[in-house]
Order: sequence, then C-alpha cells, then structure tokens
Amino acid sequence: MNPHLTQLQPYPFERLRALLAGVTPPADLKPIALQIGEPKHATPTVVTEALTHSLAGLAAYPSTLGSAELRAACAHWLERRYGVSTNPDSEILPVNGSREALFAFTQALIDPSRSGERPVVISPNPFYQIYEGAALLAGAEPYYVNCLAENRFQPDWTAVPETVWQRTQLVFVCSPGNPTGAVMSLADWQALFELSDRYGFTIASDECYSEIHFGQAPLGGLEAAVKLGRGFERLVMFTSLSKRSNVPGLRSGFVAGDAALLKHFLLYRTYHGCAMNPTVQAASTAAWRDEAHVEDNRRQYAEKFAAVMPILAPVFEFDEPDASFYLWVRVPGGDDQAYARRAFAEANVTVLPGSFLARDAHGVNPGAGYVRLALVAPLADCVEAAKRLAALR
Repeated sequence: MNPHLTQLQPYPFERLRALLAGVTPPADLKPIALQIGEPKHATPTVVTEALTHSLAGLAAYPSTLGSAELRAACAHWLERRYGVSTNPDSEILPVNGSREALFAFTQALIDPSRSGERPVVISPNPFYQIYEGAALLAGAEPYYVNCLAENRFQPDWTAVPETVWQRTQLVFVCSPGNPTGAVMSLADWQALFELSDRYGFTIASDECYSEIHFGQAPLGGLEAAVKLGRGFERLVMFTSLSKRSNVPGLRSGFVAGDAALLKHFLLYRTYHGCAMNPTVQAASTAAWRDEAHVEDNRRQYAEKFAAVMPILAPVFEFDEPDASFYLWVRVPGGDDQAYARRAFAEANVTVLPGSFLARDAHGVNPGAGYVRLALVAPLADCVEAAKRLAALR
C-alpha cells in the first residue's frame, strides 16, 4: 500500500464522534446539528426538473471535458459574477465537486523530482482537511500558515521562511474561508501573486462558499488577477454547486484558470476516469444559468445570521463573517473540546471544536478555543440552538 496513507489523520467528524462517545444528551431536547457544513435548504426545482428531463444521458459515456453547453454556462456565469472572460474550450473543466478536484489537481501537479528535495504544499491553518491529505498522498510536505484574528484571519505570508518558499509547488487558499468566513482583499491577492511570480508555485483557490454572502460579493481569484492586469498563469480556481445551489449530493463543480495547467489536468482526469455523468451535466448547466434560487438561498442565510448573532453576542466573542454560512466563535473558558462535549451533554446541540480543523503549528493551534457553527439547520432550529448555547454560562 501507499506508505503515505499512514500519515493521514482522522477527519474532524471522526474525532468529534470519539469526543462525544458515551455522552447522553437530554432526551427532552430536540437534537440540533450545527457541526457539518451540509446545506439543508431545498434543492431548486430548476435543477431537479433538468435532472429528471435528462435521464437519457445515463445511456451514454460522458466526455471528461464535459459538454460544450455546460462549459459555456460556466463561462457565462464567470462573466456575470466576476466580469471575467474565459475560453470555455481551454480554461474551464467540469469536475465532480470541488473536493474531488482539489485532491486530483494536487496529484497531477506535484513533481517530487523537480528540486531534489521534498516539495512543499502550503495550506492555511485552520483548513479544509482535503488540502493536507492531498499533499501527503502526492508525496509533498504540508506547511501550515496560521490564520489568526489579529491578521483578519488571513494567512501571514511574511512568516514563511525563504527555504520553505523555495520548495513550494502549490499554495491552497480558501476565500471565503472555512471556517472563519474571511475574504481575501485585492491587496492580499497582489501579495500572493507577487510571491507566485518570485517562486513559481501554483495557486489553488478554493471558492466554494463564494455565493453565500451578505451584500458584498466576495472577490474571486480570477477576478483579482484581471483587476491587477494579470493573466491566469499559475492560478486555478475551484467552485461548486453544493453550497450555491443546495445540491451537495449532485457532486458538481468546475475549475477555471491557467489553460496550460488545465490541459495537463484534463489528461490526468482522462486516465483517472472521473468524467461527469451526462444527466448531472444537464442539471448543472441549468443551475449555473439561474440566479433566482441563489438569491433566495442568500436571503435565508442572512435571516439566520440576523436572528442568531444578537442571541450569541452577550456570551461569545466572534466577528461577523464576510461570507459563508459559518460562525467562528470563541468559547467561554477557552477549551473548545470541553465546550463541545458540554453543548452536546447539556443542550443537545452538536458543534465542531476548532482545534479539530487545525494543526499545531509555530507554537499554537489557531483553532483552539473556537467552535464552528454551521447555520445550515432551519431558521427556528438555529435560533433555538443559539438560545441553548447562550444559556450555557
């Protein structure tokens, strides 16, 4: 077996199950789950109708490149959303969700023989654990850059040593961030682009939460490049319908950016055997073409934040997120794992300890003392959960 498999750590939800094992929550309180970022809003009819009307696609082998209609819909969405023009034949590639693509892209990109030393993949910390697993299984060394409150929850690139940059082949960024909801500014992007130009690494921009915002649409990586007068060299963005369109089970998204990189990634995917189902492609095309359901989705999340934050504010420290459906909350007492057990044991509310989303790096675990609340439950449940948590003084 691949020896790097032994380096993989348990997923945060496995650790949470172990943490809560043996705890019996109050039977008289309805369980409310806020630990998993799984959308619970209804799947829009524009998607379900396109899916059911396209079942004939199950009788055909799909193309790895995806249909021309789907790639055109993705390109038109990029134009509407970001004002970015792309070539749908060379700068867009449909994928089976951003998670699959983030992992596969890392395997295709990392070259262990390039420098004679073990390559480095840089990740924000806290982070989406697929970044770490993808780096390890590609034979690379993960390097964690802490995202702390004093730095707007953005990675402090100045803290990365020169010797690390010289071995870096890939940098993951997540904007809006999971779990903090923080969004990169144009100045943040400029600093990262300058580092990429200096050291030659590729930027993988995870933007799957970009459409859940509260009035100010987050800046995207390709958009930042255009605003700064750049091309898409060494830049690939990853997006998904899961959060935008409430279809996490559809497993659909796309990547866009550097045509040279995507040409190689397409070759990798052709052998990997991960072409998108034609029926799913049809449903995805309909989803990318429609914005009405996305606007309604944002409205529902905005209602939850508006209702929940005033209830939690007297007890917890937190910043209102720039985007996403997470609240990154500092817990009373500072012990996130103990707090998660107590919330389950006394309030029957499940939250995710922040330390499970981060690694000890540079003398600190930047997730310690926080819990992540995913406001994916119905509005009434989110309000009830907030009331129960606020009562745990």
